[in-house]
Amino acid sequence: MRATPTQGAQPTALASRTLLAGCGKLGARLGERLANEGETVFALRRHTESLPSRVVAIGADLTKPLREPLPVVDAMVIMLPPSVDPDGYRPVLQHLRDGLQEAPSRTVFVSSTGVFEGWDGPQPITESHVPRPATPRARVIREGELVAEDLFGAIIVRPAGIYGPGREYLLRTVRDHRAIHRATRTNRVHETDLVRVLHALLRHEDPPHVIHALDAEPATLGDVTDFIADVLGVEPPTEGDGPGRTGNVFDGTAVRSLVGHLDFPTFREGYRDMIEHAAD
Repeated sequence: MRATPTQGAQPTALASRTLLAGCGKLGARLGERLANEGETVFALRRHTESLPSRVVAIGADLTKPLREPLPVVDAMVIMLPPSVDPDGYRPVLQHLRDGLQEAPSRTVFVSSTGVFEGWDGPQPITESHVPRPATPRARVIREGELVAEDLFGAIIVRPAGIYGPGREYLLRTVRDHRAIHRATRTNRVHETDLVRVLHALLRHEDPPHVIHALDAEPATLGDVTDFIADVLGVEPPTEGDGPGRTGNVFDGTAVRSLVGHLDFPTFREGYRDMIEHAAD
């Protein structure tokens, strides 16, 4: 495993041409940031209408072999959902590899902390723990990581629950007074900070091979929704039927070392910002 950069380490411009394979909201934000820095950014997705104007759109379906070779790039970020192909990640990533004229010098694969669903090992979970997938979803996610490592030597980034503008599931849950499992252990990362993590992984000379992208304070679902309810001025969600304490806790030391600080270090800053901007 590569060494984790020390806090405050200065990034180095390593890429001038970057391919975003699967470019949704997260990719669009990353692409705009890279383009603002003078990079040429290619964005590959099935439907290209909503892509930022400053990226070069490539309309393609990775569930099928590509008709045209992809441009030569220095770096690539793969942001594909696990459901992109009924047969899992292998055929999709193989089509991507076959479409490249040469492999980029750096590839980042966006995975998920969901690879630890059903984990029965020690807590908190760090990057040194090897996943032992215990659910079908976790097995698909882990397969994607292993295929990306095999085909591209990819860096693996595992975001926790991504939230931010346009990702308002918990806000709707509280507003709609839906019942929850209050003791569920949760981890999250604001989309703004996740973009910063991906940017850092593209820029640093010696990035970690695996990184968990999450904020500095794991919390129960009850704690998070109680805070949201208080800011909104509504009653917090009640307890739902189902199992007791579930979920995992992750150690975010490594990601804070990578980026130096988080713009939204806990759910409090993040959800308060979302609520305040929604009211503007």
